[in-house]
Amino acid sequence: MHIRLVNPNTTATMTAKIEECARAVAGPGTLVDAVNPDMGPASIESHYDEALAVPGLLTEIAKGEAAGVDGYVVACFGDPGIDAAREIARGPVVGMAEAAMHMGSFLGRGFSVVTTLERSAGRTWDLAERYGMQRFCRGVHASDIPVLDLETDPEARKIITESALRAIESDNSDAILLGCAGMADLCREISAEIGVPVIDGVAAGTTLVESLVRLGLRKSGRGEFATPPPKAYIGLLREFGSAAG
Repeated sequence: MHIRLVNPNTTATMTAKIEECARAVAGPGTLVDAVNPDMGPASIESHYDEALAVPGLLTEIAKGEAAGVDGYVVACFGDPGIDAAREIARGPVVGMAEAAMHMGSFLGRGFSVVTTLERSAGRTWDLAERYGMQRFCRGVHASDIPVLDLETDPEARKIITESALRAIESDNSDAILLGCAGMADLCREISAEIGVPVIDGVAAGTTLVESLVRLGLRKSGRGEFATPPPKAYIGLLREFGSAAG
């Protein structure tokens, strides 16, 4: 079984961290790797960033299909391009926010999300509604750490831990979801400090895709998520028309 995590931003150091965290939870006999596109934003912190990250994400999904990859995790908590990725992939495609929210719903009455910047909170609430998780999502709390600073700020773990503690107290939550792939390696340490489950969507997505592949489950390929028909694209996107079909 081959599972590929696609980091939709172009920061290779974050991709390496994502791969390490995913491999730590994969089962025996499962090959896990992580990739990022060579075009797009260095981090995704706005709707503009997200929109311009999607072509690179889809390019990596298409490469995975050519290489025989069995399933994918979109390793960004905004779950960008998830519907388009599902159209062109044969196997399952799961977003890390999607996976984290579903796993969080299994662990108690409600969870809180600790994310990076305040401006990303609205997107998280949108996803909770999309995935039917409104009744479980009790709060979204910004740590006000830019995504790329997660790798360089020596206070990052302390700030995120403090945000998680405030979230538990204010929301009366049973679990914390870390709302950025760049936080993937902080899960166990923060959980040990705050005393409740802390869920990393990278790990959650990896194990969920692994389970779907092991059960032989994939999209039906009918209707909305059938492979899109090829058509003419022009300009910078001219290669994407033939790639879809």
